Amino acid sequence: MAEFKTDIQIAQEAEEEGYPIAKVADELGLARESLVPYGYDKAKVDVSDLAQRPRKAKLVLVTAISPTPAGEGKTTTSVGLADALNRIGKKCVLCLREPSLGPVFGVKGGAAGGGHAQVIPMEDINLHFTGDFHAIGAANNLLAAMVDNHVKQGNELNIDPRRITWHRVVDMNDRQLRNVVDGLGGVANGTVREDHYDITVASEVMAVFCLATSLADLKCRLGRMVVGYTYDRMPVTAHDLHAEGAMTALLKDALAPNLVQTLEHNPALVHGGPFANIAHGCNSVMATDAALRLGDYVVTEAGFGADLGAEKFCDITCRMAGLAPDACVVVATVRALKHHGGVARADLGTENLEALERGLPNLLQHVDTMRSVYGLPVVVAVNAFPTDTPAELALVEDKCRALGVNVALSEVWAKGSEGGGALAREVVRLCDEPSDFRYAYELGSLKEELEFVARRVYRADGVSYTSAAERQIAQLEEQGFTNLPVCIAKTQYSFTDDQTKLGAPTGFAITVRSVRVSAGAGFVVALTGDIMTMPGLPRHPAAESIDVDEDGRITGLF
Repeated sequence: MAEFKTDIQIAQEAEEEGYPIAKVADELGLARESLVPYGYDKAKVDVSDLAQRPRKAKLVLVTAISPTPAGEGKTTTSVGLADALNRIGKKCVLCLREPSLGPVFGVKGGAAGGGHAQVIPMEDINLHFTGDFHAIGAANNLLAAMVDNHVKQGNELNIDPRRITWHRVVDMNDRQLRNVVDGLGGVANGTVREDHYDITVASEVMAVFCLATSLADLKCRLGRMVVGYTYDRMPVTAHDLHAEGAMTALLKDALAPNLVQTLEHNPALVHGGPFANIAHGCNSVMATDAALRLGDYVVTEAGFGADLGAEKFCDITCRMAGLAPDACVVVATVRALKHHGGVARADLGTENLEALERGLPNLLQHVDTMRSVYGLPVVVAVNAFPTDTPAELALVEDKCRALGVNVALSEVWAKGSEGGGALAREVVRLCDEPSDFRYAYELGSLKEELEFVARRVYRADGVSYTSAAERQIAQLEEQGFTNLPVCIAKTQYSFTDDQTKLGAPTGFAITVRSVRVSAGAGFVVALTGDIMTMPGLPRHPAAESIDVDEDGRITGLF
Protein backbone atom coordinates (compact mmCIF):
# COMPACT_ATOMS: atom_id res chain seq x y z
CA MET A 1 0.00 0.00 0.00
CA ALA A 2 1.37 3.42 -1.00
CA GLU A 3 2.44 5.72 1.83
CA PHE A 4 -0.09 8.48 2.49
CA LYS A 5 1.41 11.95 2.40
CA THR A 6 -0.12 15.12 3.73
CA ASP A 7 -0.39 18.27 1.66
CA ILE A 8 2.51 19.90 3.44
CA GLN A 9 4.72 16.85 2.98
CA ILE A 10 4.04 16.83 -0.76
CA ALA A 11 4.73 20.56 -0.95
CA GLN A 12 7.94 20.36 1.08
CA GLU A 13 9.32 17.55 -1.07
CA ALA A 14 8.65 19.61 -4.20
CA GLU A 15 10.28 22.69 -2.66
CA GLU A 16 13.43 20.69 -1.92
CA GLU A 17 13.87 20.02 -5.65
CA GLY A 18 14.36 23.74 -6.21
CA TYR A 19 13.06 25.77 -9.16
CA PRO A 20 13.97 29.46 -9.04
CA ILE A 21 11.16 31.97 -9.39
CA ALA A 22 13.28 33.85 -11.93
CA LYS A 23 13.01 30.85 -14.24
CA VAL A 24 9.21 30.84 -13.87
CA ALA A 25 9.23 34.54 -14.76
CA ASP A 26 11.40 33.91 -17.80
CA GLU A 27 9.04 31.23 -19.09
CA LEU A 28 6.10 33.56 -18.51
CA GLY A 29 7.75 36.32 -20.54
CA LEU A 30 8.42 38.71 -17.66
CA ALA A 31 11.56 40.83 -17.82
CA ARG A 32 14.02 40.23 -14.98
CA GLU A 33 13.97 43.94 -14.12
CA SER A 34 10.22 43.58 -13.40
CA LEU A 35 10.94 41.15 -10.54
CA VAL A 36 11.53 42.11 -6.92
CA PRO A 37 12.68 38.77 -5.45
CA TYR A 38 11.57 37.72 -1.99
CA GLY A 39 14.15 35.00 -1.66
CA TYR A 40 14.58 32.12 -4.07
CA ASP A 41 11.00 31.03 -4.68
CA LYS A 42 8.72 34.08 -4.68
CA ALA A 43 8.80 37.62 -6.01
CA LYS A 44 6.84 40.82 -6.37
CA VAL A 45 6.10 41.86 -9.95
CA ASP A 46 6.31 45.42 -11.23
CA VAL A 47 3.38 45.41 -13.65
CA SER A 48 3.91 48.93 -15.05
CA ASP A 49 5.57 47.65 -18.24
CA LEU A 50 2.63 45.34 -18.98
CA ALA A 51 0.24 48.21 -19.73
CA GLN A 52 1.44 48.23 -23.35
CA ARG A 53 0.37 44.62 -23.84
CA PRO A 54 -3.27 43.81 -24.68
CA ARG A 55 -5.59 41.75 -22.50
CA LYS A 56 -5.62 38.70 -24.74
CA ALA A 57 -6.27 35.72 -22.49
CA LYS A 58 -9.47 33.78 -22.00
CA LEU A 59 -10.76 34.26 -18.44
CA VAL A 60 -12.03 31.17 -16.58
CA LEU A 61 -13.92 31.65 -13.32
CA VAL A 62 -13.84 28.77 -10.82
CA THR A 63 -16.61 28.66 -8.22
CA ALA A 64 -18.37 25.93 -6.26
CA ILE A 65 -21.44 24.63 -4.50
CA SER A 66 -22.30 25.93 -1.02
CA PRO A 67 -19.39 24.75 1.14
CA THR A 68 -19.70 22.00 3.73
CA PRO A 69 -17.43 20.51 6.42
CA ALA A 70 -16.70 17.74 3.89
CA GLY A 71 -14.79 20.17 1.68
CA GLU A 72 -15.16 20.85 -2.03
CA GLY A 73 -11.57 21.42 -3.18
CA LYS A 74 -12.16 24.61 -5.16
CA THR A 75 -8.61 25.90 -4.82
CA THR A 76 -7.18 22.44 -5.51
CA THR A 77 -9.31 22.25 -8.66
CA SER A 78 -8.21 25.74 -9.73
CA VAL A 79 -4.53 24.84 -9.37
CA GLY A 80 -4.99 21.48 -11.08
CA LEU A 81 -6.93 23.07 -13.94
CA ALA A 82 -4.18 25.64 -14.53
CA ASP A 83 -1.59 22.86 -14.57
CA ALA A 84 -3.72 20.75 -16.91
CA LEU A 85 -4.21 23.63 -19.34
CA ASN A 86 -0.46 24.12 -19.46
CA ARG A 87 0.00 20.38 -19.91
CA ILE A 88 -2.15 20.38 -23.06
CA GLY A 89 -0.17 23.27 -24.52
CA LYS A 90 -2.16 26.29 -23.38
CA LYS A 91 -0.21 29.11 -21.74
CA CYS A 92 -2.19 29.51 -18.52
CA VAL A 93 -1.65 31.81 -15.55
CA LEU A 94 -3.34 31.07 -12.22
CA CYS A 95 -4.73 33.86 -10.01
CA LEU A 96 -5.56 33.14 -6.37
CA ARG A 97 -6.17 35.04 -3.15
CA GLU A 98 -3.69 35.05 -0.30
CA PRO A 99 -4.77 33.00 2.74
CA SER A 100 -5.79 34.69 5.98
CA LEU A 101 -4.19 33.52 9.22
CA GLY A 102 -7.68 33.27 10.73
CA PRO A 103 -8.71 30.11 8.82
CA VAL A 104 -5.14 28.77 8.76
CA PHE A 105 -5.12 28.56 12.56
CA GLY A 106 -8.87 28.02 12.84
CA VAL A 107 -10.86 25.29 11.12
CA LYS A 108 -10.80 25.82 7.35
CA GLY A 109 -7.05 25.56 6.91
CA GLY A 110 -4.86 27.21 4.30
CA ALA A 111 -5.61 28.18 0.74
CA ALA A 112 -2.74 26.86 -1.34
CA GLY A 113 -4.55 23.86 -2.85
CA GLY A 114 -3.94 20.25 -1.91
CA GLY A 115 -2.29 16.98 -2.85
CA HIS A 116 -0.49 17.25 -6.17
CA ALA A 117 -2.33 20.45 -7.10
CA GLN A 118 -0.74 23.11 -4.90
CA VAL A 119 1.05 26.42 -5.11
CA ILE A 120 4.41 26.68 -3.38
CA PRO A 121 6.12 27.64 -1.11
CA MET A 122 3.05 26.35 0.73
CA GLU A 123 4.17 27.32 4.25
CA ASP A 124 5.12 30.87 3.27
CA ILE A 125 1.90 31.45 1.32
CA ASN A 126 -0.22 30.24 4.23
CA LEU A 127 1.70 32.22 6.86
CA HIS A 128 3.37 35.64 6.47
CA PHE A 129 4.11 35.36 2.72
CA THR A 130 5.42 38.75 1.48
CA GLY A 131 3.82 40.78 4.25
CA ASP A 132 0.84 42.12 2.27
CA PHE A 133 -1.69 41.46 5.02
CA HIS A 134 0.53 43.06 7.62
CA ALA A 135 0.74 46.19 5.46
CA ILE A 136 -3.05 46.24 4.99
CA GLY A 137 -3.62 45.84 8.73
CA ALA A 138 -1.08 48.59 9.51
CA ALA A 139 -2.73 51.01 7.06
CA ASN A 140 -6.18 50.24 8.47
CA ASN A 141 -5.05 50.75 12.06
CA LEU A 142 -3.10 53.92 11.23
CA LEU A 143 -6.36 55.41 10.03
CA ALA A 144 -8.13 54.25 13.22
CA ALA A 145 -5.42 55.90 15.32
CA MET A 146 -5.70 59.13 13.32
CA VAL A 147 -9.48 59.22 13.82
CA ASP A 148 -9.22 58.94 17.60
CA ASN A 149 -6.26 61.31 17.72
CA HIS A 150 -8.25 63.92 15.81
CA VAL A 151 -11.05 63.71 18.37
CA LYS A 152 -8.53 63.96 21.22
CA GLN A 153 -6.69 66.94 19.70
CA GLY A 154 -9.68 69.28 19.49
CA ASN A 155 -11.98 67.58 16.96
CA GLU A 156 -11.89 70.27 14.29
CA LEU A 157 -14.05 68.11 12.01
CA ASN A 158 -16.75 67.78 14.68
CA ILE A 159 -16.68 63.97 14.61
CA ASP A 160 -19.27 62.33 16.85
CA PRO A 161 -17.37 59.62 18.80
CA ARG A 162 -20.59 57.62 18.96
CA ARG A 163 -20.73 57.52 15.17
CA ILE A 164 -17.18 56.49 14.36
CA THR A 165 -17.66 53.60 11.93
CA TRP A 166 -14.01 52.73 11.20
CA HIS A 167 -12.98 49.51 12.96
CA ARG A 168 -9.54 48.29 13.95
CA VAL A 169 -8.42 44.93 12.52
CA VAL A 170 -6.24 41.92 13.29
CA ASP A 171 -5.66 38.96 10.95
CA MET A 172 -6.75 36.34 13.47
CA ASN A 173 -10.00 34.75 14.59
CA ASP A 174 -10.49 36.49 17.94
CA ARG A 175 -14.10 36.80 19.07
CA GLN A 176 -12.99 38.54 22.27
CA LEU A 177 -12.25 41.66 20.23
CA ARG A 178 -15.58 41.94 18.43
CA ASN A 179 -16.89 44.53 20.86
CA VAL A 180 -14.56 46.45 23.16
CA VAL A 181 -14.41 49.70 25.15
CA ASP A 182 -11.21 51.67 24.73
CA GLY A 183 -9.78 55.04 25.70
CA LEU A 184 -9.90 54.09 29.38
CA GLY A 185 -7.51 55.54 31.94
CA GLY A 186 -8.17 59.27 31.91
CA VAL A 187 -8.17 62.21 29.51
CA ALA A 188 -4.57 61.65 28.39
CA ASN A 189 -5.54 58.25 26.93
CA GLY A 190 -8.22 59.50 24.55
CA THR A 191 -11.99 59.46 24.49
CA VAL A 192 -13.77 56.55 26.12
CA ARG A 193 -15.97 54.88 23.53
CA GLU A 194 -17.31 51.57 22.30
CA ASP A 195 -15.06 50.15 19.59
CA HIS A 196 -14.86 47.05 17.39
CA TYR A 197 -12.33 44.82 15.67
CA ASP A 198 -12.79 43.05 12.34
CA ILE A 199 -10.57 40.40 10.81
CA THR A 200 -8.15 42.04 8.35
CA VAL A 201 -9.78 40.45 5.30
CA ALA A 202 -13.03 42.28 6.15
CA SER A 203 -11.33 45.68 6.16
CA GLU A 204 -12.32 48.15 3.47
CA VAL A 205 -8.59 48.68 2.96
CA MET A 206 -8.42 45.07 1.76
CA ALA A 207 -11.27 45.68 -0.67
CA VAL A 208 -9.68 48.91 -1.93
CA PHE A 209 -6.33 47.14 -2.28
CA CYS A 210 -7.90 44.40 -4.41
CA LEU A 211 -9.96 46.73 -6.61
CA ALA A 212 -7.31 49.39 -7.22
CA THR A 213 -5.87 49.56 -10.74
CA SER A 214 -2.76 51.63 -9.90
CA LEU A 215 -0.99 53.39 -7.06
CA ALA A 216 -2.80 56.62 -7.91
CA ASP A 217 -6.15 54.84 -7.95
CA LEU A 218 -5.33 53.21 -4.60
CA LYS A 219 -4.57 56.59 -3.02
CA CYS A 220 -7.77 58.12 -4.41
CA ARG A 221 -9.89 55.22 -3.15
CA LEU A 222 -8.30 55.35 0.31
CA GLY A 223 -9.13 59.04 0.55
CA ARG A 224 -12.82 58.37 -0.20
CA MET A 225 -13.29 55.89 2.64
CA VAL A 226 -15.86 57.02 5.22
CA VAL A 227 -14.60 56.74 8.82
CA GLY A 228 -17.56 58.16 10.69
CA TYR A 229 -20.07 60.97 10.92
CA THR A 230 -20.24 64.43 12.45
CA TYR A 231 -22.73 65.51 15.08
CA ASP A 232 -24.75 66.78 12.10
CA ARG A 233 -24.57 63.26 10.61
CA MET A 234 -22.40 64.24 7.67
CA PRO A 235 -19.76 61.73 6.51
CA VAL A 236 -16.10 62.19 7.40
CA THR A 237 -13.51 60.64 5.09
CA ALA A 238 -9.88 59.56 5.32
CA HIS A 239 -9.09 62.50 3.03
CA ASP A 240 -10.61 64.90 5.57
CA LEU A 241 -8.03 63.54 8.04
CA HIS A 242 -5.18 63.80 5.47
CA ALA A 243 -4.56 60.08 6.00
CA GLU A 244 -4.47 58.63 2.48
CA GLY A 245 -0.87 59.62 1.73
CA ALA A 246 0.61 57.81 4.71
CA MET A 247 -1.67 54.83 4.14
CA THR A 248 -0.53 54.60 0.53
CA ALA A 249 3.09 54.73 1.68
CA LEU A 250 2.45 51.65 3.83
CA LEU A 251 0.79 49.83 0.94
CA LYS A 252 3.08 50.86 -1.93
CA ASP A 253 5.23 47.72 -2.03
CA ALA A 254 2.36 45.38 -1.15
CA LEU A 255 0.37 46.55 -4.19
CA ALA A 256 2.68 44.69 -6.57
CA PRO A 257 1.29 41.17 -7.28
CA ASN A 258 3.13 38.13 -5.90
CA LEU A 259 4.53 35.57 -8.33
CA VAL A 260 4.87 31.97 -7.14
CA GLN A 261 4.53 28.60 -8.85
CA THR A 262 2.53 25.40 -8.81
CA LEU A 263 4.10 22.04 -8.00
CA GLU A 264 4.50 21.64 -11.76
CA HIS A 265 6.33 24.99 -12.02
CA ASN A 266 3.52 26.87 -13.73
CA PRO A 267 3.03 30.55 -12.86
CA ALA A 268 0.61 31.69 -10.18
CA LEU A 269 -0.15 35.25 -9.08
CA VAL A 270 -1.36 35.14 -5.46
CA HIS A 271 -2.47 38.57 -4.31
CA GLY A 272 -5.07 40.04 -1.97
CA GLY A 273 -7.51 38.03 0.09
CA PRO A 274 -10.99 39.32 1.00
CA PHE A 275 -13.41 36.70 2.32
CA ALA A 276 -16.43 36.12 0.08
CA ASN A 277 -18.94 35.78 2.91
CA ILE A 278 -18.12 39.17 4.53
CA ALA A 279 -16.35 40.96 1.65
CA HIS A 280 -16.12 40.66 -2.14
CA GLY A 281 -13.99 37.50 -2.17
CA CYS A 282 -11.74 37.95 -5.23
CA ASN A 283 -8.00 38.31 -5.79
CA SER A 284 -6.62 41.69 -6.86
CA VAL A 285 -7.61 43.35 -10.11
CA MET A 286 -3.96 44.17 -10.74
CA ALA A 287 -2.98 40.50 -10.59
CA THR A 288 -5.84 39.43 -12.87
CA ASP A 289 -5.10 42.24 -15.31
CA ALA A 290 -1.41 41.27 -15.44
CA ALA A 291 -2.29 37.61 -16.01
CA LEU A 292 -4.64 38.51 -18.88
CA ARG A 293 -1.74 40.32 -20.57
CA LEU A 294 0.77 37.51 -19.98
CA GLY A 295 -1.11 34.30 -20.75
CA ASP A 296 -3.54 32.80 -23.21
CA TYR A 297 -5.78 31.46 -20.42
CA VAL A 298 -6.28 32.79 -16.90
CA VAL A 299 -7.87 30.69 -14.16
CA THR A 300 -9.20 32.71 -11.24
CA GLU A 301 -11.09 31.54 -8.18
CA ALA A 302 -13.85 33.38 -6.33
CA GLY A 303 -14.48 32.48 -2.70
CA PHE A 304 -17.12 30.07 -1.36
CA GLY A 305 -20.20 29.21 -3.46
CA ALA A 306 -21.45 30.87 -6.63
CA ASP A 307 -24.01 32.82 -4.59
CA LEU A 308 -21.15 34.66 -2.85
CA GLY A 309 -17.75 34.87 -4.55
CA ALA A 310 -18.95 34.35 -8.12
CA GLU A 311 -21.84 36.81 -7.70
CA LYS A 312 -19.46 39.44 -6.36
CA PHE A 313 -16.82 38.72 -8.98
CA CYS A 314 -19.41 39.25 -11.71
CA ASP A 315 -21.40 42.12 -10.23
CA ILE A 316 -18.59 44.03 -8.51
CA THR A 317 -15.12 43.14 -9.80
CA CYS A 318 -16.02 42.63 -13.46
CA ARG A 319 -18.18 45.75 -13.49
CA MET A 320 -15.42 47.91 -12.02
CA ALA A 321 -12.45 46.40 -13.86
CA GLY A 322 -14.04 45.82 -17.26
CA LEU A 323 -13.64 42.05 -17.08
CA ALA A 324 -15.81 39.41 -18.73
CA PRO A 325 -15.35 35.69 -17.99
CA ASP A 326 -15.36 33.35 -20.97
CA ALA A 327 -16.34 30.22 -19.03
CA CYS A 328 -17.21 29.05 -15.54
CA VAL A 329 -16.26 25.91 -13.61
CA VAL A 330 -18.55 24.86 -10.74
CA VAL A 331 -16.76 22.51 -8.35
CA ALA A 332 -18.63 19.85 -6.38
CA THR A 333 -17.95 16.59 -4.57
CA VAL A 334 -20.26 13.64 -4.15
CA ARG A 335 -19.48 13.75 -0.42
CA ALA A 336 -20.52 17.38 -0.05
CA LEU A 337 -23.70 16.87 -2.03
CA LYS A 338 -24.66 13.98 0.24
CA HIS A 339 -24.08 16.30 3.20
CA HIS A 340 -26.53 18.75 1.62
CA GLY A 341 -28.87 15.77 1.38
CA GLY A 342 -28.76 15.24 5.13
CA VAL A 343 -25.96 12.69 5.63
CA ALA A 344 -23.73 13.06 8.69
CA ARG A 345 -20.05 13.65 8.03
CA ALA A 346 -19.07 10.25 9.44
CA ASP A 347 -21.28 8.48 6.87
CA LEU A 348 -20.30 10.39 3.72
CA GLY A 349 -18.08 7.56 2.48
CA THR A 350 -21.03 5.18 2.11
CA GLU A 351 -23.03 5.08 -1.12
CA ASN A 352 -26.36 6.84 -0.65
CA LEU A 353 -28.12 7.70 -3.89
CA GLU A 354 -31.23 8.99 -2.12
CA ALA A 355 -29.27 11.54 -0.10
CA LEU A 356 -27.25 12.51 -3.16
CA GLU A 357 -30.45 13.17 -5.09
CA ARG A 358 -31.71 15.34 -2.21
CA GLY A 359 -28.46 17.32 -2.19
CA LEU A 360 -28.05 17.75 -5.94
CA PRO A 361 -30.44 20.76 -6.18
CA ASN A 362 -27.74 22.83 -4.47
CA LEU A 363 -25.34 22.14 -7.34
CA LEU A 364 -28.01 22.55 -9.99
CA GLN A 365 -29.06 25.95 -8.62
CA HIS A 366 -25.48 27.23 -8.68
CA VAL A 367 -25.07 25.94 -12.23
CA ASP A 368 -28.33 27.51 -13.36
CA THR A 369 -27.35 30.84 -11.78
CA MET A 370 -24.07 31.02 -13.68
CA ARG A 371 -25.79 30.07 -16.93
CA SER A 372 -29.14 31.86 -16.83
CA VAL A 373 -28.32 34.87 -14.65
CA TYR A 374 -24.76 35.59 -15.82
CA GLY A 375 -24.90 34.03 -19.28
CA LEU A 376 -21.73 31.95 -18.95
CA PRO A 377 -20.90 28.54 -20.45
CA VAL A 378 -20.51 26.13 -17.51
CA VAL A 379 -18.81 22.83 -16.77
CA VAL A 380 -19.20 20.93 -13.49
CA ALA A 381 -15.93 19.61 -12.06
CA VAL A 382 -16.52 16.68 -9.73
CA ASN A 383 -13.55 16.60 -7.38
CA ALA A 384 -12.96 12.87 -7.06
CA PHE A 385 -12.73 10.92 -3.82
CA PRO A 386 -11.91 7.19 -3.52
CA THR A 387 -15.28 6.57 -1.89
CA ASP A 388 -17.27 7.86 -4.88
CA THR A 389 -19.16 5.02 -6.55
CA PRO A 390 -19.94 4.68 -10.27
CA ALA A 391 -23.65 4.97 -9.53
CA GLU A 392 -23.18 8.20 -7.61
CA LEU A 393 -20.99 9.75 -10.31
CA ALA A 394 -23.48 8.71 -12.98
CA LEU A 395 -26.33 10.35 -11.06
CA VAL A 396 -24.45 13.67 -10.88
CA GLU A 397 -23.64 13.49 -14.58
CA ASP A 398 -27.22 12.65 -15.57
CA LYS A 399 -28.72 15.54 -13.57
CA CYS A 400 -26.24 18.04 -15.01
CA ARG A 401 -26.68 16.86 -18.56
CA ALA A 402 -30.41 17.33 -18.16
CA LEU A 403 -29.54 21.03 -17.84
CA GLY A 404 -27.28 20.86 -20.89
CA VAL A 405 -24.08 20.98 -18.83
CA ASN A 406 -21.20 18.54 -19.11
CA VAL A 407 -19.44 16.99 -16.12
CA ALA A 408 -15.69 16.37 -15.90
CA LEU A 409 -14.17 14.12 -13.26
CA SER A 410 -11.22 15.91 -11.66
CA GLU A 411 -8.47 13.78 -10.12
CA VAL A 412 -5.90 16.55 -9.73
CA TRP A 413 -5.41 15.99 -5.97
CA ALA A 414 -4.05 12.51 -6.63
CA LYS A 415 -2.58 12.91 -10.12
CA GLY A 416 -1.83 16.60 -10.65
CA SER A 417 -2.29 17.87 -14.21
CA GLU A 418 -2.67 14.33 -15.53
CA GLY A 419 -5.91 14.07 -13.56
CA GLY A 420 -7.33 17.30 -14.99
CA GLY A 421 -7.12 16.62 -18.71
CA ALA A 422 -10.84 16.11 -19.29
CA LEU A 423 -11.68 19.29 -17.38
CA ALA A 424 -9.06 21.32 -19.25
CA ARG A 425 -10.31 20.16 -22.64
CA GLU A 426 -13.90 21.00 -21.76
CA VAL A 427 -12.85 24.45 -20.53
CA VAL A 428 -11.04 25.11 -23.81
CA ARG A 429 -14.15 24.03 -25.72
CA LEU A 430 -16.38 26.32 -23.64
CA CYS A 431 -14.04 29.26 -24.05
CA ASP A 432 -14.45 28.94 -27.82
CA GLU A 433 -18.23 29.18 -27.48
CA PRO A 434 -20.02 32.55 -27.56
CA SER A 435 -20.43 34.09 -24.11
CA ASP A 436 -23.39 36.26 -23.25
CA PHE A 437 -21.92 37.58 -20.02
CA ARG A 438 -24.12 40.03 -18.12
CA TYR A 439 -24.65 41.33 -14.59
CA ALA A 440 -27.42 40.16 -12.28
CA TYR A 441 -28.67 43.73 -11.97
CA GLU A 442 -28.15 47.21 -13.33
CA LEU A 443 -27.14 49.90 -10.90
CA GLY A 444 -30.05 51.72 -9.28
CA SER A 445 -31.57 51.95 -5.82
CA LEU A 446 -29.95 49.84 -3.11
CA LYS A 447 -33.19 48.01 -2.33
CA GLU A 448 -33.75 47.11 -5.98
CA GLU A 449 -30.24 45.68 -6.25
CA LEU A 450 -30.65 43.66 -3.05
CA GLU A 451 -33.96 42.30 -4.32
CA PHE A 452 -32.40 41.23 -7.62
CA VAL A 453 -29.59 39.29 -5.93
CA ALA A 454 -31.92 37.73 -3.34
CA ARG A 455 -34.52 36.63 -5.87
CA ARG A 456 -32.35 35.72 -8.87
CA VAL A 457 -29.28 34.22 -7.16
CA TYR A 458 -30.51 32.98 -3.77
CA ARG A 459 -34.06 32.24 -5.08
CA ALA A 460 -35.54 33.99 -2.04
CA ASP A 461 -39.08 35.33 -1.92
CA GLY A 462 -37.73 38.78 -1.13
CA VAL A 463 -35.81 40.91 1.35
CA SER A 464 -36.86 42.23 4.74
CA TYR A 465 -35.10 45.02 6.62
CA THR A 466 -34.64 45.86 10.25
CA SER A 467 -35.59 49.38 11.27
CA ALA A 468 -31.89 50.21 11.62
CA ALA A 469 -31.20 49.04 8.04
CA GLU A 470 -34.14 51.09 6.74
CA ARG A 471 -32.71 54.24 8.39
CA GLN A 472 -29.22 53.53 7.11
CA ILE A 473 -30.37 53.03 3.52
CA ALA A 474 -32.37 56.26 3.63
CA GLN A 475 -29.38 58.14 5.06
CA LEU A 476 -26.97 56.76 2.47
CA GLU A 477 -29.28 57.68 -0.38
CA GLU A 478 -29.73 61.20 1.05
CA GLN A 479 -25.95 61.56 1.10
CA GLY A 480 -25.68 60.57 -2.55
CA PHE A 481 -24.43 57.01 -2.18
CA THR A 482 -26.61 55.61 -4.95
CA ASN A 483 -25.83 53.70 -8.12
CA LEU A 484 -23.25 51.61 -6.29
CA PRO A 485 -23.22 47.79 -6.42
CA VAL A 486 -24.10 45.89 -3.26
CA CYS A 487 -21.76 43.53 -1.41
CA ILE A 488 -23.94 41.19 0.61
CA ALA A 489 -22.42 39.63 3.74
CA LYS A 490 -24.14 36.28 4.25
CA THR A 491 -23.40 32.83 5.61
CA GLN A 492 -21.52 30.70 3.09
CA TYR A 493 -23.24 27.48 4.11
CA SER A 494 -26.70 28.21 2.70
CA PHE A 495 -28.49 30.16 0.00
CA THR A 496 -30.47 31.64 2.91
CA ASP A 497 -29.11 33.74 5.78
CA ASP A 498 -29.58 30.73 8.09
CA GLN A 499 -26.58 28.37 7.90
CA THR A 500 -28.63 25.35 8.97
CA LYS A 501 -30.80 25.37 5.82
CA LEU A 502 -28.82 23.23 3.39
CA GLY A 503 -29.55 22.14 -0.16
CA ALA A 504 -31.67 24.55 -2.19
CA PRO A 505 -34.32 25.92 0.18
CA THR A 506 -37.44 27.75 -0.95
CA GLY A 507 -40.01 29.92 0.78
CA PHE A 508 -37.61 32.20 2.66
CA ALA A 509 -36.69 35.87 2.84
CA ILE A 510 -33.28 37.44 3.41
CA THR A 511 -33.11 39.77 6.40
CA VAL A 512 -30.80 42.78 6.08
CA ARG A 513 -29.91 43.94 9.58
CA SER A 514 -27.35 46.63 8.80
CA VAL A 515 -26.04 48.61 5.82
CA ARG A 516 -22.85 50.64 5.48
CA VAL A 517 -21.04 52.33 2.64
CA SER A 518 -17.56 51.35 1.49
CA ALA A 519 -17.05 54.50 -0.56
CA GLY A 520 -13.42 53.77 -1.34
CA ALA A 521 -14.17 50.28 -2.58
CA GLY A 522 -17.17 51.65 -4.43
CA PHE A 523 -19.92 49.46 -3.03
CA VAL A 524 -22.46 49.26 -0.22
CA VAL A 525 -22.17 46.40 2.29
CA ALA A 526 -25.38 44.76 3.51
CA LEU A 527 -25.03 42.52 6.57
CA THR A 528 -27.62 39.75 6.70
CA GLY A 529 -28.65 37.25 9.36
CA ASP A 530 -26.08 36.82 12.11
CA ILE A 531 -22.96 37.05 9.92
CA MET A 532 -19.87 38.26 11.83
CA THR A 533 -16.99 40.36 10.50
CA MET A 534 -14.72 38.87 13.18
CA PRO A 535 -14.84 35.04 13.27
CA GLY A 536 -14.02 32.95 16.33
CA LEU A 537 -11.88 29.88 16.80
CA PRO A 538 -13.48 26.41 17.02
CA ARG A 539 -13.27 24.20 20.11
CA HIS A 540 -10.12 22.56 18.74
CA PRO A 541 -8.42 25.03 16.39
CA ALA A 542 -5.92 23.87 13.79
CA ALA A 543 -3.29 25.85 15.69
CA GLU A 544 -3.19 23.07 18.31
CA SER A 545 -1.70 20.68 15.73
CA ILE A 546 0.82 23.01 14.06
CA ASP A 547 4.44 22.68 15.20
CA VAL A 548 8.04 23.30 14.15
CA ASP A 549 10.85 20.78 14.69
CA GLU A 550 14.42 21.59 15.74
CA ASP A 551 15.41 21.95 12.07
CA GLY A 552 12.74 24.56 11.48
CA ARG A 553 10.47 22.23 9.49
CA ILE A 554 6.79 23.05 9.95
CA THR A 555 4.27 20.25 10.48
CA GLY A 556 0.49 20.12 10.84
CA LEU A 557 -0.21 22.92 8.37
CA PHE A 558 -2.76 20.68 6.58
